[in-house]
Amino acid sequence: MKIKTLLFLISISFITNAFAIANEPTNPSIMTQTDSLLRHVVLFKFKEGTTKAQMKKVEDAFSALPSKIKQIKGYEYGLNNSPEGLDKGFTHAFFLTFESKEARAIYLPHPDHKAFGAVLTPYLEDVLVIDYWAKQ
Repeated sequence: MKIKTLLFLISISFITNAFAIANEPTNPSIMTQTDSLLRHVVLFKFKEGTTKAQMKKVEDAFSALPSKIKQIKGYEYGLNNSPEGLDKGFTHAFFLTFESKEARAIYLPHPDHKAFGAVLTPYLEDVLVIDYWAKQ
């Protein structure tokens, strides 16, 4: 049942992102585009019992996306090492850069992105995604 719920939540996330792309924001103080880059930040919290090898499988699959999806202009990832203890169980951070919302719109439903979701789903407890226009 948890997997069905998780897949539903991921689907809602994709639909919400697609809706946001299709409709210009009504509150420019929340989402404004400047002459900058679009950042896509993804945080993962893995299910209890997920092994280091399984996490590595997910890391490798995500890290392969920039070579498969040309719209990704920048990529980095890392593991949480904050001493503050405010991570709420999120351990992995992935940071993608796009040049436009159109590029992101190609990435989100891309078959290779969806295939990555199939690798991730068995191990994922929770995900947090936030996109923003970088400001100087």
